[in-house]
Amino acid sequence: MNAHLLPLLSLLLLLILSTTSAQLRVDHYRKTCPNVESIVHAAVKQKFEQTFTTAPGTLRLFFHDCFVRGCDASVILAFRNHSAEKDNPDDMSLAGDGFDTVIKAKAAVDRVAGCRNKVSCADILAMATRDVVSLSGGPYYGVELGRLDGRVSTKTSVRKHLPHPDFKVDQLKAMFAKHGLSLTDLIALSGAHTIGFSHCNRFNHRIHNFKSKNRIDPTMNVDYAMSLRKQCPKNVDPRNAITLDPTTPQRFDNMYYKNLQQGRGLLTSDQCLFTDTRTRHIVNFFAANNTAFKHAFVDAITKLGRVGVKTGTQGEIRRDCTAVN
Repeated sequence: MNAHLLPLLSLLLLLILSTTSAQLRVDHYRKTCPNVESIVHAAVKQKFEQTFTTAPGTLRLFFHDCFVRGCDASVILAFRNHSAEKDNPDDMSLAGDGFDTVIKAKAAVDRVAGCRNKVSCADILAMATRDVVSLSGGPYYGVELGRLDGRVSTKTSVRKHLPHPDFKVDQLKAMFAKHGLSLTDLIALSGAHTIGFSHCNRFNHRIHNFKSKNRIDPTMNVDYAMSLRKQCPKNVDPRNAITLDPTTPQRFDNMYYKNLQQGRGLLTSDQCLFTDTRTRHIVNFFAANNTAFKHAFVDAITKLGRVGVKTGTQGEIRRDCTAVN
């Protein structure tokens, strides 16, 4: 490639990215549905009070949506032939409460005559994510709005786009960088595991058969591993759910990072953030400063919310979040 073209191409890429971001505005619905924030919040709060799974379920749904095809609610689409993203094994563990939160919030919005079919499912998911974070004790932040809903959702597109629980820092860094997210963003977004959960089959090898029979991953706290063995014996139902933060599992705080310092990261992709010297200083900083973590999380999830946004003729506002119009 001609070296003189590189600066021009870089400038063009920046213009494209800035144009996409500029089309998202916190007050996007100020004329079409001015009370959308309060309508969504009320629906989310009601669901949150019914079951706490609403919080980690909705937050994880947003992450899975944005990382696969961009933040376009494609993860919510359901097809009769079971060929959608949600049918991929990596997405089948997504909590039903996450989907239900968006569907109920969408119904609440559409019950308001002036708002009916004016607000996208992708934007409702983004607002609901902010609300569950806030309701769990995390930061409240302005959500950029104006996304359209995607029309495409394929089971085959999922696996190569989502982090694996056994990923190390280099693999995580590369995957996040593809979406314009930095190492600090990666570690801040991993902090969402402060209210998350995982299933026994995602980490059982770390507590039972790490590279040899009956061995525990040496990066894991032994007492923690032994307690996990009781919750996840070898023959347990692999769908059995375990909280990612054993200390304050229903509180959005910086305890996740303090747990990593003690070898209490449930997944390899969690604990590697502390064992790797390139990222340990950021973990230590967030562990020592809850405010800094929350600020970094807001910056990171705002950037995540801009990934692959559909605008103009690229998408639609679905009448039903589970089906294209």
